[in-house]
Amino acid sequence: MTLQSRLLTAFETHDLAEIQSVLSQGLDPTVPIIGKPPVMILIEMYYRSDAFPACLRLLLDHGATVVDPLLLPVLLDDIPALEDALKSNPDYLNHRVHLPSAFVSLNGATLLHLASEYGHLEAATWLLDQGCDPNATADTDLGYNGHTAIFHTVNSNGNRSAAVMRLLLERGACTDLQLQGLWWGRGFEWETLFFDVTPVSFAQMGLLPQIHRREADIYANIADLLAVSGRLVPELSNVPNRYLMS
Repeated sequence: MTLQSRLLTAFETHDLAEIQSVLSQGLDPTVPIIGKPPVMILIEMYYRSDAFPACLRLLLDHGATVVDPLLLPVLLDDIPALEDALKSNPDYLNHRVHLPSAFVSLNGATLLHLASEYGHLEAATWLLDQGCDPNATADTDLGYNGHTAIFHTVNSNGNRSAAVMRLLLERGACTDLQLQGLWWGRGFEWETLFFDVTPVSFAQMGLLPQIHRREADIYANIADLLAVSGRLVPELSNVPNRYLMS
């Protein structure tokens, strides 16, 4: 296996030791792979874990750069860096993100959307503490999207963003916003356009085969969303679904 292939495989599971090994053997992280900088492949990758910031920092320490460095404090879940960014740029909290996303769109999104997508609880908490609006919306796309940060959290990969979802709910995130539609995985082979979407309905869409989240996680998230909105949280006795397990 080539060093490039090893690096891409390591990205898929945020294998920090393997990334370090590949770099130590001479792979240059500034050289594009299949026409794209390796650091952008990592950022756009669908995997989510606590190891992501360390993997990203390792590439940066070896010379990798990003087009918009103002995103790095959030992507790194780095509170001192966030504080420094705000000191040097008083309008930092209003900065808008334009970044490909494997899941919910990050085009015209806020920094809070970004923290929510990657499940970065510390960064999300800091942003909310600074006064970021949990109900700020991202850009629309052909009349669709216009979503708030909570949409990134209700059916996240491995349910990584569930803690951020609960934080957003505590800070007043709206649970009944209905979108005309929501692009998911735009530009990827799993791209899907969902129609008439709310946070609750989108959470349940996590059961679709292209999203394939755990039933227990999905229904736990739905229960939290319903409870905060004052709706009845029924007892669900068929989770996981017995028919699908047979």
